[in-house]
Amino acid sequence: ASSPTEEGALRGGHGEHGEPGHQEPHKDSYSTFASEFLESRYLLTTVPAGYPFPTAPPVDPFARIKVSDCGVTKGCIRYGKPGCDADTCDYFLSYRRIGTDVEYEMSADTDGWVAVGFSSDKKMGGDDVMGCVHDDNGRVRIHHFYNVGQWAKEIKRNPARDEEGIFENNRVTCRFKRPLYVPREETLVDLHLSWYYLFAWGPAIQGSITRHDIDSPPVSDHMISIYKYEDIFMPSTAYQTFNSPLCLLLIVALTFYLLMGTP
Repeated sequence: ASSPTEEGALRGGHGEHGEPGHQEPHKDSYSTFASEFLESRYLLTTVPAGYPFPTAPPVDPFARIKVSDCGVTKGCIRYGKPGCDADTCDYFLSYRRIGTDVEYEMSADTDGWVAVGFSSDKKMGGDDVMGCVHDDNGRVRIHHFYNVGQWAKEIKRNPARDEEGIFENNRVTCRFKRPLYVPREETLVDLHLSWYYLFAWGPAIQGSITRHDIDSPPVSDHMISIYKYEDIFMPSTAYQTFNSPLCLLLIVALTFYLLMGTP
């Protein structure tokens, strides 16, 4: 009778000192393949139709911008037709504080790009700018720019994070966070300070921005503080005609002339 060590060596293929022992023969590869093939055929014929095979997890859709939060839990600036929202304004911007970050949402009626600039004097030039650009692959990416006169230069250092965007219904819409405090640098401003906000949008060529749609982009009439959630509406040019003092004066004069005209 063999000892347990010798028996294990014969079964396991090695003796006590590593000598090769008797190994059991491997199963024939063709018979193994045939049995697996028959089992797969059996599963295909026995699994009922419509069996939920595993699929890739769905991609979270872009969360729509809620204008009902404007002036309550976030600040909003709307430019366009009275009563417009994030889907219908010529330009829309929202901001809110989240911890040590500021979250921005932007949307504009364009197939190219939409941006916001932080200015100390209401004029373009020397401004920190965040822009969302629709590229040729259909993606919307967040870029960091610095205005040099009337020209926007892209800056490699991009403070944006948690970025997302979508191009839909001929609108570029995006959302991103940016740190509230940043090291002092020419191309980055501290958002805890108040700034005039510059609003711009326009076409893009191969993912690069071109000149904005209107010659004089709108700008906030006062400095915006991220600590104050306002809901600001700015009528676009098409709706400013009847709101200007000169136009109202002309309307009053014309009405008076018609009423007091000679019979």
